[in-house]
Amino acid sequence: MRLEDGRELHVRRVGPPSDLPVVVVHGFPGSSADWEAVAPLLERDTILFDLPGYGRSDKSRDASYSLFDQANVVEEMLRKLGVTRCSLLAHDMGNTVTAELASRHNSGRLGFAIEGIVLTNGSIFIDLAQLTRGQRLTLRLPNRPSLFSLPTWVMRRSLMESFTKEAPPPAGAVDELIAQTRLGGGERLMPVLIRYIEERRVHQEHWTAGFVEYDGPLTLVWGELDPIAVLPMTERMKQLRPATRVVTMPGVGHWPSIEAPALLAEHLRTALLPTA
Repeated sequence: MRLEDGRELHVRRVGPPSDLPVVVVHGFPGSSADWEAVAPLLERDTILFDLPGYGRSDKSRDASYSLFDQANVVEEMLRKLGVTRCSLLAHDMGNTVTAELASRHNSGRLGFAIEGIVLTNGSIFIDLAQLTRGQRLTLRLPNRPSLFSLPTWVMRRSLMESFTKEAPPPAGAVDELIAQTRLGGGERLMPVLIRYIEERRVHQEHWTAGFVEYDGPLTLVWGELDPIAVLPMTERMKQLRPATRVVTMPGVGHWPSIEAPALLAEHLRTALLPTA
């Protein structure tokens, strides 16, 4: 799909067509490829796409990758697809893009209706996040595209920090994450893309309100062994918004869609209501 600013957005649809699709908003530094094993199991009309800067989408060096702009992209994509209502399913950074969309929904400024939200592991409360060494080091780099390509071993070591010994990556998972990042020289954008963490800190109150004030069903499906987006985040959300449904996944870490796609899909088939 070509956006109004000329950038190309990688979009594909899985499952039977309907007027209530599930829109999957991936995280950092992942892509829609993280959800390839889950989407068919949902047996639902599911929209997979790569946000600009990620996966197979445009990776312009001079574009804005603010989370507000990424939310604008989701709105434009769904408008072009003719989607007027949907459920949002998000992970990691995608949770915050979803929080911005929920805020717009709450104030009547969104171009589509959000019928339900499901969040998987992500730093919905940045003050509780346990950033990895790789994330902290990347945040220290200048806020501009790197002139040099990151060595594969550096990328691998950083990504491995998002897994644990108790919840290790499946065979080939880290290689696929690296491959999707490297498409179009995307690894050089990492110092820019990771600024979403700083943006999250600045706008924490705004994005927390986006979820707390949302009037539809909100479900958290969380890997219990996440070393970054730790389990207490779900407890805080439950305190702030008692109507929130929380489902935890023992033995699963930060990447439920990669680590346990079948189990995740089982939970999502219940959480992603209504179905029509």
